[in-house]
Amino acid sequence: MATIKDIAHRLGLSASTVSRALAGHERIPEATRERILQLAADMGYVPNRAAQSLVGGRSSGFAGLVLTDPGYGREDSYLGEYISGLGDGLAESGIDLFLAAIPEGQSELSVIKNIVSTRRADGLILGRTSEVDPRVNYLMQAGFPFVTHGRVLSDALPYDWVDTDGTAAFGEAFDLLYALGHRRFALLTIEEPMTFRHHRTEGLLQAMERCGDPGLSLTIATTPRYDPARRMAVIRDLLMAPDRPTAVLALFDGLALNLLQIAESLSLSVPGALSVIGFDNITSAALARPGLTTFDSDTRASARATGRMLVERLRSPDADQQNLLIRPKLVLRASHGPAPG
Repeated sequence: MATIKDIAHRLGLSASTVSRALAGHERIPEATRERILQLAADMGYVPNRAAQSLVGGRSSGFAGLVLTDPGYGREDSYLGEYISGLGDGLAESGIDLFLAAIPEGQSELSVIKNIVSTRRADGLILGRTSEVDPRVNYLMQAGFPFVTHGRVLSDALPYDWVDTDGTAAFGEAFDLLYALGHRRFALLTIEEPMTFRHHRTEGLLQAMERCGDPGLSLTIATTPRYDPARRMAVIRDLLMAPDRPTAVLALFDGLALNLLQIAESLSLSVPGALSVIGFDNITSAALARPGLTTFDSDTRASARATGRMLVERLRSPDADQQNLLIRPKLVLRASHGPAPG
């Protein structure tokens, strides 16, 4: 059976344009609408009534993504990939994505409350989920449909989320480096209480504990996420310490790339004197010199799954919670190697 995506592909149009044309939206040019309707008839397209109900009646036909603090998702290509995948996951059911920015002097929660009270969206996607997140608590109490990218620390809250398995990833990274002879480790992390920080840290600590090697050491270097000057100072102090680590796990690629930059300025060979592993596989990770070993959670596919999960929640408000934990793939490049000496 033909789908909206099939029609869009044949005509070189977006799925959302095809969906709006089939729904009779006036803003679609008449010539374009006729082309779409003709091809839909030729391909035997049958409308999805469940999807149509989401954009008809009292529904807004929109899902919202709130863009919050100055650095959210703006590490290299990450935000673009995420928005693109999210839009795909929603457009399959004829729902459009809108982005809500936080005006200066206004809190994110107040913007969310305004969206909920005015019903400018049928549902919300939350990113940058923290260990204890007031946005999650508010939306649950309001009974408003939402899905989080990431999750809060408590497992007791019944809500929908999509996340990457940072615990397993950092355990895998440790095992790789330990097998290469590394015993002096460092974790380069952030101050902000993001839940992904907790899970990745736990993955490293658990792997070290399982190993049971008394010769292991771990230095945890912490920096504010959005203070570039402080970040560089913390990294420089880490690499200039007399007991400098031979292997560093960075919480995400932006930190890892900064570390490569400082290592080069200090004439520290990577991976000769120092091995580095990041997380996210942003575009710059492959272009770095040396190429950054990192984890790829397929940002676009993850976002697409988030969009589809929200659609399912809109269709079945009383269904059981949905959770998706994605195991990221280790991408081996040139920034890791045997321990020096």
